[in-house]
Amino acid sequence: MPQLAKMSSPSKRREMDVMKLMMSDYNVETINDGLNEFNVEFHGPKESLYEGGVWKVRVELPDAYPYKSPSIGFMNKIFHPNVDELSGSVCLDVINQSWSPMFDLLNVFEVFLPQLLLYPNPSDPLNGDAASLMMKDRKLYDQKVKEYCERYAKKEHITNTTPDEESDDENISDEESNSSDDDIAGHADPYGISRRSRVDSDQTSFMDKLSPVNAVPTNGNWGWNMSSDPCRDKWEGVTCDGKNSVKKIVLETSNLAGVLDANSLCTVKSVGVVSLKNNKITGQLTEEIENCRDLTHLYISGNQFSGDLPASLSQLNNLKRVDISNNNFNGELPDFSKISGLITFLAQNNQLDGKIPDFDFFNLKEFNVSNNNFSGPIPDVKGLLQNDSFFGNPQLCGKPLQNACPPAPQTSIMPKKSRKSWFEKLLLLSGYIILGLVVVCFFLYKLVSKKKIREDEEKGRNKKIAANDAASTVPSTTISSSVKDGSGQKTSEYSLSSVENGMAPPLVVLTSPLLRGLSFEELLRAPAELLGRGKNGSLYKVMLDGGVNLVVKRIRNCGISSEKFKTRMTQIDQVKCRNVLPAVAFYCSRQEKLLVYEYQPDGNLFNLLHGSSNGQIFDWGSRLSVADIIAESLAFMHQELHEHGIAHGNLKSMNILFNMSMEPCISEYGIMEVENQDGSLLSPNNGIESPNTGHADSTFNADSTFKGDVYEFGVILLELLTGKLVQQNGLDLPGWVHSVVKEEWTVEVFDKALIQEGASEERMVSLLQVALQCINSTPNDRPSMSRVSAMIKSIKEEEERSISSDP
Repeated sequence: MPQLAKMSSPSKRREMDVMKLMMSDYNVETINDGLNEFNVEFHGPKESLYEGGVWKVRVELPDAYPYKSPSIGFMNKIFHPNVDELSGSVCLDVINQSWSPMFDLLNVFEVFLPQLLLYPNPSDPLNGDAASLMMKDRKLYDQKVKEYCERYAKKEHITNTTPDEESDDENISDEESNSSDDDIAGHADPYGISRRSRVDSDQTSFMDKLSPVNAVPTNGNWGWNMSSDPCRDKWEGVTCDGKNSVKKIVLETSNLAGVLDANSLCTVKSVGVVSLKNNKITGQLTEEIENCRDLTHLYISGNQFSGDLPASLSQLNNLKRVDISNNNFNGELPDFSKISGLITFLAQNNQLDGKIPDFDFFNLKEFNVSNNNFSGPIPDVKGLLQNDSFFGNPQLCGKPLQNACPPAPQTSIMPKKSRKSWFEKLLLLSGYIILGLVVVCFFLYKLVSKKKIREDEEKGRNKKIAANDAASTVPSTTISSSVKDGSGQKTSEYSLSSVENGMAPPLVVLTSPLLRGLSFEELLRAPAELLGRGKNGSLYKVMLDGGVNLVVKRIRNCGISSEKFKTRMTQIDQVKCRNVLPAVAFYCSRQEKLLVYEYQPDGNLFNLLHGSSNGQIFDWGSRLSVADIIAESLAFMHQELHEHGIAHGNLKSMNILFNMSMEPCISEYGIMEVENQDGSLLSPNNGIESPNTGHADSTFNADSTFKGDVYEFGVILLELLTGKLVQQNGLDLPGWVHSVVKEEWTVEVFDKALIQEGASEERMVSLLQVALQCINSTPNDRPSMSRVSAMIKSIKEEEERSISSDP
């Protein structure tokens, strides 16, 4: 992980950094027993074109280290625009732009090199061929990168060991042997000695339940027993990485005739590939499969599985390939549309029914649901699939199949044919016309007469509202927002001026079944309490009949037209994220905009950090978990709403609420328009302008819309780490943190409560480094939220490994 180091003399600092690198999980080979030059084994980052590749990296430390950056070069070949193909040296400009004397050598291998491989820069090349190919033909460039990884970046290329002596990284299928995205990157062993025996016991139980009684292993010995180690003793079908973590379990065509015990299987958190193809396994795939969080490939085709597929299968966000074909599964498919990275889904020859979910067909390379019992229209496959993917489902309709779906039934509003004469019809029509004119004249009269009454009432009401506003100037004030209208009835303070014309738009109810049939007028009549006011609007708690509590956000100055606001709310509602609080209804007119949410009684992150915590302990583990959940949720929303350009726009600790399970939920997503994506993005809570440069000649970049959220999330990380307010006594939090770090007193940044509880200083520094990247003064240099989420997950996993290994 990225590290911040306290400064000392160059020679002592060099010795300390090299020793720290050697004590880490990296294989380090010194040259001539010195500390100025050494080689490090480096693995390509996960989910990159270089995943699965292994390189020997030469590092040379100058005399002026750490004030001068180290020289870095790849010893075996790599195809990359910023790496010289012949010498393997990395562009010095790229290193110098990222290097800081406060970084140590671990930062090179945990941040700098992974980011270099994830985000190549063809505009500043050392390898002109790679840069040119990347800009002209990205598909061919990707293919060549993978070819270089296969030919020059395997274990045998960096050691003197013959390939037969290396751990066999089995190919799961012929098609996958040519796809680098199917290789599984290694992780550090997540199990301590005290926990290893339990894991091995569970894995032995997993094999026992597969019933390999009549099966014959390829090497004559299964090896799955408590007296051996799965990696060291090479259990049958088990593949490990260089750090003795189980990565693959491949037991294909092994005559296994038992059941799959997902609970035992998933005690190995690091397993990425499970392949049990072409056996005789029976029973169900159970809900416990959701515990295999790192699972990317699941192959269980050609067995005798039955029953419904577990809904938890759709929670495995890392899944890339799923093959459940040629079984006896029935019931409806889980909602696989939640898994954005899925590239293979094969479910042919089962008994599945119901509708086909709306998969992300743009990413899918293989898809087949033929010979099942699916019904209804086929989702829009964007013209990417042929009809053979859907054959054998008689009740399916729509493209690409030939049988078109029947038209939706329409309710006829035409009167039945009459046998009356044309004269009778004419009289009848004339009567309708006259009646219509009378009704129109009556309503015009009523509208004109009511308009003056409403204007008088509104003047009186506005005076009452102004009095309430003056009496409530701080967010903590709680008052009744009900006022009386001219008839003596109570109406809410957020009554809308658009009702003046007598034609108020309806309340749009989005998701909640509790609000079905709720009208705008009923919402206005309900008693309400003012929870707080800010520059962007007011917040009310509303109590409906039946005990339903809602929160109504009255928005002003959101910078969005009515039509765009309606479209925006609909687009946001279509994206479902567990930890993003959805709006349950909204109202929109030319003058007013309201958003309705379910009331969350357990407070927000701001109060937990800076106000009343109600006796709750907010320790380091809880804060890290909050950061992880918020980052992952925000990254998901950015990905799903990227094409619409909808960012949060007003992220702050007050907008992080806690649900009944005390899980953080992001509220008010997307209700504010980011007016200047490249310049005046505001830091949360206080309206301080973030250091986004705001140059007048800045070129608009659609991605800049989301960089404001990254900055605001970075400020939330600083709040979690320091426990301090964003603005206090005239100082803003980002500026204060920068000044402390600059003075080399990094530890002084952290909340004293975290220091007292004994939280890991190393991992707090790692999270601080993530925060500093997020609040970079140049928006384009900030990482994406998906990258931020990955970095925080890595810190969290390291924390969990540390806890599990403690005696």
